Amino acid sequence: MKGMLVTLEGIDGCGKTTQSRKLRKYLMQRNYDILLIREPGGEKIAERIREVLLDRRNSEMSPLTELLLYSASRAQLVDRVILPALRKGKMVICDRFYDSTLAYQGYGRKLNRNTIEYLNRISACGIIPDLTILMDLPVVIALKRKRKKMTAKDRLEQESMTFHRRVRNGYLRIAQANKKRFEVVNSNQNIGRTWLAVKRIVDDFLDERRIDDR
Repeated sequence: MKGMLVTLEGIDGCGKTTQSRKLRKYLMQRNYDILLIREPGGEKIAERIREVLLDRRNSEMSPLTELLLYSASRAQLVDRVILPALRKGKMVICDRFYDSTLAYQGYGRKLNRNTIEYLNRISACGIIPDLTILMDLPVVIALKRKRKKMTAKDRLEQESMTFHRRVRNGYLRIAQANKKRFEVVNSNQNIGRTWLAVKRIVDDFLDERRIDDR
């Protein structure tokens, strides 16, 4: 693959979407060919699956159904969008990728993590992000941020505080187990300071890639 895949992860309200947009703007100014997408979604069929997943009326959805729908959405996105972009040499910034599935459905829903990792490999066609930035902050603060921005919670945001704590702890364990590609950012600060941390990580990553390519 000629391109690069950078993913941003974290619990709802961590600020990853804001930082993804800032990163896209910054890298475009540096003349990188950028594609910013989100998961689930990012493609016509994948967006329809997203609607089903987040619809509050689908409260009876089983954890296994949820897992398979996330995997299906990712498989469509990878095949139709991510792989073609990487082959063209684009830098793809993805707001969530398969680490979210391991954190939410593995640690949050307590589904078998080996099964999830197997499905992740299949749905991602073996792609591994070149860099993953985990936006980390306490669950209480994250949920307060979400409440300020939204009048209605989606299906996952209605989950208990205990569920979201399991997800956050899951993310931290995933990052610890994948130190080569993960960088953890303290997002319990203002947007500007958080952005400086994200920018430094990406700048260092790109500098290392340039050295490796020589």
